[in-house]
Amino acid sequence: MTTAVSFRPRDLVVNEDGTGHLVGSRCPTCGAHYFPTRQVCAGCLTEDLETIPLPTTGTLYTYTVVHRSTPAFETPYVLGYVDLPGPVRVMGQIDAEPDDVEIGMTVELEIVPWGTDEEGTPLLGYRFAPGGER
Repeated sequence: MTTAVSFRPRDLVVNEDGTGHLVGSRCPTCGAHYFPTRQVCAGCLTEDLETIPLPTTGTLYTYTVVHRSTPAFETPYVLGYVDLPGPVRVMGQIDAEPDDVEIGMTVELEIVPWGTDEEGTPLLGYRFAPGGER
């Protein structure tokens, strides 16, 4: 059996049970948070950023419905920005029908299959799904 791996191993940690979390950076000097991870703080130029696990639940800040895409993606689909406590804003696909999406709704991180690499190893990625009350 081939074990699946993250398509972004620096920014996505996947546990053996299929759960996981995103990984971001935090500047110890000015407190700025980033996703994806960075090596230098854009605010104060500190190069000593900490790597931190990001929360798995957030609030949908804004979204768009994509009607035209590459053949790899079935349309329409929802793409949004999610505010995670920290504070950090993450872009990702929202696993919901366009009519069911609202700004301000609570969403939760999901780890999902995302294709295969050149050797045929399954790749895992992330998206957000509705999760809980607004």
